[in-house]
Amino acid sequence: MFGFFKSGKPPAPPPEAPSAQPAQVATDPAPARPSWAQRLKAGLAKTRGVLNTPVGDLLRGHPKIDEALYEELETILLTSDMGVAATQHLLDALRARVKRDRLTDSAQLKEALKDLLAELLAPLERRLDVGTARPFIIMLAGVNGAGKTTTIGKLAKRYQSEGRSVLLAAGDTFRAAAHEQLSVWGERNRVEVIGGQGGDPAAVIFDAIQSARARGIDVVLADTAGRLPTQLHLMEEIRKVRRVIQKADPSAPHEVLLVLDANTGQNALNQVQSFGEAIGVTGLVLTKLDGTAKGGVIAALAQRGLSTGQPIPVRYIGVGEGLDDLQPFAAREFVDALFA
Repeated sequence: MFGFFKSGKPPAPPPEAPSAQPAQVATDPAPARPSWAQRLKAGLAKTRGVLNTPVGDLLRGHPKIDEALYEELETILLTSDMGVAATQHLLDALRARVKRDRLTDSAQLKEALKDLLAELLAPLERRLDVGTARPFIIMLAGVNGAGKTTTIGKLAKRYQSEGRSVLLAAGDTFRAAAHEQLSVWGERNRVEVIGGQGGDPAAVIFDAIQSARARGIDVVLADTAGRLPTQLHLMEEIRKVRRVIQKADPSAPHEVLLVLDANTGQNALNQVQSFGEAIGVTGLVLTKLDGTAKGGVIAALAQRGLSTGQPIPVRYIGVGEGLDDLQPFAAREFVDALFA
């Protein structure tokens, strides 16, 4: 019935008859993915280490609210890279809160500080609505290595999960690997990428917008080459890209996102200033918060907005490499994770 293998080996024994009750195979359930709140807390661990832990130690060692406590607290805030202006703002507000609420126990200062930091950051919390135009054109800019390409891939995935169609414009035509990286993200998300190496970046993005309009695409994510604010010829080029986008659609770009690497600390303020003057930045993406102890720079960005009267919202923050590790910024959620 079974025959022999050509190797001459004897035939395999007949299969055993099935038992009356099928064997139950024990399987461990797949571990649940941590929630965003848990991932945010883990991602802010380094910054929390230079802020939350020293604050706790300070307050335990200073039961009385005095000038020495304020001086040590100032050092801690500066160490987390909040910057001089934001630190002074928080300390002035904290002194006023102590006087207003008649606080006498230093243990009460931590909650007061959290509340004041959340108030400072609140103007940065504004969600991006990509449904106000079609196609909704997002231009992304930033220095080399800030994480623009990764951010584009994560945004593409996010907007797709909302039921929107997405097209990627590979406007970084100078870096050899840029188009390849974007293509990988496009393949992963099943999104078309328009562009190629060596071409005119403005022309690439113009063609992508025309294609998106013809096909009824919801969102266009337009990449640009990384550049330093001191590279004046490249800053002029990115101005040209913006002008060409406006020719393709007079109402566009509908959002100009500046991608900032949190590791740059206070230098992020210079980037906001320079790119803002060149292309009119309307939103920020703060990446790599999980790899730095300088997460306090977000307070410096908020203080800058407070002093100019024109806060630029932080649309998204990133705390990991996963596709869903880029999420909209929420001030209170951020502060709670920072002091958890």
